[in-house]
Amino acid sequence: MAQTSRTEPLIENIERDYQDSGIPSTAAIAGHPLHPLLVTFPITFLVTALGTDIGFWLTKDPFWAEVSVWLIGAGLLTAILAAITGLMDFFKIGRVRKRQAGWFHLIGNVAALIATAINLALRWNNPIDSVLPTGLALSLVVSALLGITGWYGGELVYRHKIAVVGSSDRNSP
Repeated sequence: MAQTSRTEPLIENIERDYQDSGIPSTAAIAGHPLHPLLVTFPITFLVTALGTDIGFWLTKDPFWAEVSVWLIGAGLLTAILAAITGLMDFFKIGRVRKRQAGWFHLIGNVAALIATAINLALRWNNPIDSVLPTGLALSLVVSALLGITGWYGGELVYRHKIAVVGSSDRNSP
């Protein structure tokens, strides 16, 4: 088959990626990649924080504002762990850096991490007054970014066979 390459930002098809067995993650235990496992935690915490922010907006119950602080804090800590394992693959697997999806995934997640840190800092001493409108807006932005970067992470795994069980060369294009 001839190699095809598209440069559209949503789907970048490279036929060669379909023909190999895939590239294992550099951050793995017993061959099981850690990054896909770890990202589930910050995604859960941070998207749920959007839900608790909406709960506060609708009810004005301080409980929801306080829960948001805890969720955002847990989301930030687990995002840092997920980022470390993701960066290991980004810097050690050449194919990741050669795909648009790898760059969109990295830049979007860094933006989400920064927005999350700002959101937590704004709420730290005043969780109730900081929810509306800024905290809610930041939670919405972070949730949207996670949806977009999750798409690109899926592109890396399922379309470009990165961090899967395989035996391809990490430096291959």
